[in-house]
Amino acid sequence: MEVIRIHHPLDPQKIPADPVVLAMGFFDGVHRGHQAVIKRAKALAQQRGVKLAVLTYDHHPALVYRPMTADDRKYLSPEKRKLQQLERLGVDRVFWVNYTGEFAAQTPQEFVDHYLVPFHTVVAVAGFDHTYGKKDVATMANLSDYAQGRFSVETVPEMTLATGKVSSTRIRQAMGDGDIDAVNDLLGYTYRTTGLVVHGEARGRTIGYPTANVLAPEDEWLPGIGIYTARLKVGAIWYPGMVSVGRNVTFGDDRPITVEMNLLDFQGNLYGESVAIEWYHRLRGEIKFDGAEGLVAQLQRDEAHTRDYFAQHGQQN
Repeated sequence: MEVIRIHHPLDPQKIPADPVVLAMGFFDGVHRGHQAVIKRAKALAQQRGVKLAVLTYDHHPALVYRPMTADDRKYLSPEKRKLQQLERLGVDRVFWVNYTGEFAAQTPQEFVDHYLVPFHTVVAVAGFDHTYGKKDVATMANLSDYAQGRFSVETVPEMTLATGKVSSTRIRQAMGDGDIDAVNDLLGYTYRTTGLVVHGEARGRTIGYPTANVLAPEDEWLPGIGIYTARLKVGAIWYPGMVSVGRNVTFGDDRPITVEMNLLDFQGNLYGESVAIEWYHRLRGEIKFDGAEGLVAQLQRDEAHTRDYFAQHGQQN
């Protein structure tokens, strides 16, 4: 997959001359709705015998319009993960645009003239709510007018599941609630984060439940506080286990949130390993115990539930 990084204004000489069907969107999470857009664009590209391209952006467009919040630094699919997902969906070319104030200041007509046409677009495809400027005028309904016959436009309708609309906003809300089952359903795949195994307080090993303390990047969303079934990838091997996102409230107040994973039937030194975590199911919330004895009894129940989960569901690839 070819990735072309673009800073406004576009240099047309950087753009290959072959025609493309272009899927447009920020695609954070590349969820089921995004997948529907890209799959429709792929079908159109195959019909026309041209390449499938995606136009996306390097950060949240909101950063240009208002002060940045802590959540603005987090993504369901940071750059590396998003590109992996796009490649898996069969994308041939990605236009990775640096979303700046100057880029955002274009009128809808300028955006079409300066970007979609120089990309050699034959069909532009996006979701029903996609915008490329001011929301009242830069709509998919108006895009054909701006295209002026130079390319055609296809709008992919809203996707809904039995539980409601599929959207990145809804996924982030479910993530904060710790509803990882809903997150995975809306994404259409198992949510994944990355991190580095570092030293923690080493308290787990003293109570019979040693954990890998995973330092997570600031740009990745973590599920809300709770205990989850999960798998940890070390090298090429996935290990099942249970992971805590919490403050270890049993051992004090106002503690920082940590990610600690106990691997089933694992022995080894993981310090310094770059790892990935796949999140499957929330077992419970965080509980404050009177001491280690109550915590150990709960961990034994969590382990039994975790083993039951993987026995029933297997270890997905």
